[in-house]
Amino acid sequence: MEGVDRASPGSSPYFHSSPSDLQSSATTPGDPIDFTPRRQMASFENLVALANYQERLKDARKIVWRDRGQPVVDLPTLRDCLEHAVTGAFRSATLAFNIRASLNLVLALIRIHKVPRDHRLRIIRNAVFGTDSLRFAAMLGTFAALYKFMINALPILIPAIKPRPRVLSSAFEDDDEEEMDLPRTVSYPASGPATPLHRRRAARLSLSAHAQMVLVRKRTRRWHSALAGALAGSLAILWEKRSRRGVIAQQMFVRGLQGTYNSYSERHGISVPYGAVVVFSLACGQIMYAFTMRPDTLPRSYISWIQGASRVCTESVSINYHAVRERTLDTAAVDLILARPDTTRANRAALQALRAATEAPLYGPCPAIHPALTSCWSVPLDRFADVFRWMLPIYAALHFLPSILLRWRLFRSDPARVLLRASLGSARSSAFLSAFVVIYQSTICFKAQLYERLAGGLLPAGLVRLLISRGSFWVPGFLAGIALLIEEPRRRAELAMYVLPKGLESAWVAARGRGLVFRTGNWGESALTGLAMGMVMSIYQNDPEHLSTLVRKILYQFIGPN
Repeated sequence: MEGVDRASPGSSPYFHSSPSDLQSSATTPGDPIDFTPRRQMASFENLVALANYQERLKDARKIVWRDRGQPVVDLPTLRDCLEHAVTGAFRSATLAFNIRASLNLVLALIRIHKVPRDHRLRIIRNAVFGTDSLRFAAMLGTFAALYKFMINALPILIPAIKPRPRVLSSAFEDDDEEEMDLPRTVSYPASGPATPLHRRRAARLSLSAHAQMVLVRKRTRRWHSALAGALAGSLAILWEKRSRRGVIAQQMFVRGLQGTYNSYSERHGISVPYGAVVVFSLACGQIMYAFTMRPDTLPRSYISWIQGASRVCTESVSINYHAVRERTLDTAAVDLILARPDTTRANRAALQALRAATEAPLYGPCPAIHPALTSCWSVPLDRFADVFRWMLPIYAALHFLPSILLRWRLFRSDPARVLLRASLGSARSSAFLSAFVVIYQSTICFKAQLYERLAGGLLPAGLVRLLISRGSFWVPGFLAGIALLIEEPRRRAELAMYVLPKGLESAWVAARGRGLVFRTGNWGESALTGLAMGMVMSIYQNDPEHLSTLVRKILYQFIGPN
């Protein structure tokens, strides 16, 4: 044992001692020596290396994805503004390229089984490195560069009182993805009954936890952010294809209108009950009027989607259009309906009589609108079941995939709850669209039957003719918009913002055809994008809580606090 106690640190192939161990052994030779195993030291070194690796990985992730609580950058000179704009543009362009390339790759892989094997590699290469990804990256990179430079340079070029940075607390999202504004101190009631003797206690958050809860904005003068957003938006949109400029401009315009209205209504105390439903109904009224009476004011792809969702054949729409607009009978469409195997015997006889008549009908009769259903009373149940079966797989994908992929931790902890909510959401959305179709077609049949009953009666003929006039086809679309009440409240505003651009586009084209508005020419999309981004960025820098959660998160990742 004495030989072992006097052994040097390197004499044993399995143990080695630390400097403190050597010091303790020198002071008291008879005491036992504490040896540190090599495996323990190696484990400790691995933990340190892993911690350093995770820290570097976290820093690298911040380059791509911006965490909440990023401070406002102080830029005293124009040179600093230019460097900040260039680095921000490179970051935004890289992020935009990755997002667009990933989306294109997923879409290409979904339909790659339909492509010959010799062309699959080219399809994947074009999906990732094609012009779509490059244009999208160039557009957002240009917008970030111009906006970040101007928003920071304008206070230097035009000196004014610089407002203090504004902090918007918006974290701790609940399951419905709604954000709550939380102050620096979180208060909660004390235990026990609520009496004046029980004061409220406060739990102060740590700085790191608070930084993850807040979204910081550089508060600016409104005209600074509006001007910077307008100029950057009108120039950046020129990178995109002309066919896509209108879609982007329309979406950003309605987002700007939404934020501006929310800000104005809060300042003046204006509240419209079920405002999203009202906007949705107004937009649907115009869209469905355009679908029946002015199809030239809507994109062909959108008309095709409405045609499929309505479960009505194109010949029925054509018969009604020619009867109301041109006072003629589309005999070719009637012959096609007569040739359909699902046309009932009663409707076939009614259509043959209509074709043999000397006078053209004033509107599309019910046998032509639903040739497979003899009675109008069977339309609601049949259409509801048909549309529900058709839309359920589509809405199931829209509800299940985000719930599982974007909420993976919640799905792993409680999969039954996530799947149940996704199932209920899919059924609810399918029921909403089914009810929309039922209300619209039932209203069409109702006003046609009401006209037949009132025609030749005591009421003036001009008043009765309003039931089958062109403008009467705006009412069914407006009434069908009430079906939005079936959807979840948090989805109503998003659906309203989806249909509003199409309704505004149709109304603008129709008004332009009558000479009520001016023509925009080749600069219309650029001007509309500039106006839209001026509104959006003015709200983003000063009242970001009035923008939707999705828009706030996207702008924060691409623009940041300043």
